[in-house]
Amino acid sequence: MADKNIRLEVMQQIEPKVEGFIEQFLVPVEKIWQPTDFLPDPQSPDFFDEISQIRGEAKELGYDFWVTLVADTITEEALPTYESWLMDVEGISQHEGENGNPWSKWVRAWTAEENRHGDVLNKFLYLSGRVNMREVEVTTQHLIADGFDIGTDRDPYKNFVYTTFQELATNISHKRVGKLAKQKGNALLARMCTIIAGDEMRHHLAYREFVKTISEIDPNGMVLAFADMMKRKIVMPAHFLRESGESMGKAFELFSECAQRLGVYTATDYIDILKKLNSYWEIGNLRGLNDSAEKARDYLMLLPDRLERISQRMKVSQDQYHFKWVEANGLL
Repeated sequence: MADKNIRLEVMQQIEPKVEGFIEQFLVPVEKIWQPTDFLPDPQSPDFFDEISQIRGEAKELGYDFWVTLVADTITEEALPTYESWLMDVEGISQHEGENGNPWSKWVRAWTAEENRHGDVLNKFLYLSGRVNMREVEVTTQHLIADGFDIGTDRDPYKNFVYTTFQELATNISHKRVGKLAKQKGNALLARMCTIIAGDEMRHHLAYREFVKTISEIDPNGMVLAFADMMKRKIVMPAHFLRESGESMGKAFELFSECAQRLGVYTATDYIDILKKLNSYWEIGNLRGLNDSAEKARDYLMLLPDRLERISQRMKVSQDQYHFKWVEANGLL
């Protein structure tokens, strides 16, 4: 794996470009959408009528849909965990100067954008009347308290590979949830999920560019980091998800089955993301690598076919587990 000193040098070398990344891939606070742009205005005389409409349309959405939406919401609300993790990555410092180095500015600005996602979805869940909000809140607190371990340690290369992959995965998930909502006539939720998916795509493009820039400077270190992450498997940030009184991670496994049954996020999507990243980062065209990096490159190029063979043997459980988050009555 790339030497720590090399990683730090690369992060410092990219620093001058970070301000440009912020301008290119993030939206100024005064211009970006806010949750209240989509939700009923409590100062409006139509407030209660709009809530009634939300509650009425919510009745058309099925059990697996609500489980998936709740888990997506909780994942988005665990942003404090993700920011604290990234602030500890090598090369990112919030203690240099008044506002930290450019990398810490990126992390804070990215977190601020992401924070709106959990905010708007949480309010929607609350107004819908379809979920047990206390159980949702307990799970959210557990997830933040439990933290997470995505296998990246403090390595910036691995962290940026992870975030590149994960941002595209959440883009796919939110986009498909929005499509399902639209099919059921829930235009408001569809718009919310679609615009959240758009944010996730911008963030994916940014992190994808970070890795491409690293690859141009330290291709050996980057391809080794990418291969290492794929060997570990890209776990979702909410992989420790649990309900009250349950063991850590149990709820995540069951939620993943719901998402696969709905077709919101599947093994095929995982493979497609890997193919896209192999292509954009031109993994197959990397030359002049050391022996270890060459093996890592070959591994990455062969991995999609291997994963496809494995996925063909996988079977998704059709058993519907009853979560504490969602009342089964009237939803099955």
